[in-house]
Amino acid sequence: MKMQKNSFISRSVHNLKPSGIRKFFDLAANMEGVISLGVGEPDFVTSWTVREAAILSLEQGYTSYTANAGLIELRESISSYMSNRYDVQYNPKEEIIVTVGASQALDIALRAIVDPGDEVIVVEPSFVSYVPLVQLAGGVAVTVETKPENGFKLLPEELEAAITPKTKAILLCSPNNPTGTVLGKADLQALAKVVREHDLVVLSDEIYSELSYDEQHVSIASLEGMKERTIVINGFSKGFAMTGWRLGFLCAPADITNAMLKIHQYTMMCASTPAQYAALEALENGMDDLQEMKRSYRHRRYYFVDSLNEAGLECKTPGGAFYAFPSIKSTGLTSEEFAEKLLLEEKVAVVPGNVFGKGGEGHIRCSYASSMEQLQEAIKRIKRFTHNN
Repeated sequence: MKMQKNSFISRSVHNLKPSGIRKFFDLAANMEGVISLGVGEPDFVTSWTVREAAILSLEQGYTSYTANAGLIELRESISSYMSNRYDVQYNPKEEIIVTVGASQALDIALRAIVDPGDEVIVVEPSFVSYVPLVQLAGGVAVTVETKPENGFKLLPEELEAAITPKTKAILLCSPNNPTGTVLGKADLQALAKVVREHDLVVLSDEIYSELSYDEQHVSIASLEGMKERTIVINGFSKGFAMTGWRLGFLCAPADITNAMLKIHQYTMMCASTPAQYAALEALENGMDDLQEMKRSYRHRRYYFVDSLNEAGLECKTPGGAFYAFPSIKSTGLTSEEFAEKLLLEEKVAVVPGNVFGKGGEGHIRCSYASSMEQLQEAIKRIKRFTHNN
């Protein structure tokens, strides 16, 4: 009997939409002379001492599995890091898991807490993987659109309005991808009050925590009554320029960590051993390089945001990450039309805001993690494009 097309594919996967970011990456990959402002990764090379630590681990023959949860030395270093930087204490033996990037951390966190039909509130604009990962875990993603006039910050009354008897968790990201919005302590305290009242779990994506420019990053887990209901997701990709190493980590109460570790054991065994030794070096001796990189991003941020406004694209200064999220409404084009025309006419690749949720329509995401030379050329082309359109 002849099988029907897609009969071997699960319904949940078949119904997933492909990443909207990939469409523009694929277009740009087939064009010469393109300046890409779409890639969400540092343009810095991983620090030499970090690379050297990985090389040394290989030379010394450290090529076996580590403990499922990761090297205990690395977990101890992560514990000290979270305590010293963000004032929240975790037991390295029971409350920390080293993962294959923050993406895997988010995946196993959702699968550990979500039962079929549970609702997870996703704050939009949001990173493109959030809603699909909730769906793959069997949950229902309930999106809440934040507003530009509020700086794309989720307000407590907006959170309250989205909660139903089926709500299990809320997924927050600060500093935010794609908007660069930072939730300060007062913002988090207001949201935490609602979370506690409704007995929710918080999945806090803090992968950009080291790239908060105007104020010290605050982890919601550090607030009173929040550690016991928060899963902190972080990693080395953004702050330490280690995207290709695929090293992340989770911090959570032991009962939740034990549940996540079950999934991690069966699906991943452990993170790469050389990468773990590299991450250990990054935490122990990589802070000076991190601060230098952060200073460079801050300089680029001011230049790029000012230049976008000069080009007629209204853009607020982002508080963190390395993205600008300008409005393109003045052009009369949709986000996708703007991004496609800019790519075809001026060979500048950006990401249309609508791929991050309905609240992103009318905006584009531009990464200013490119070199100043590329940013300057990109601005020249964007100004020409807005003048002609």
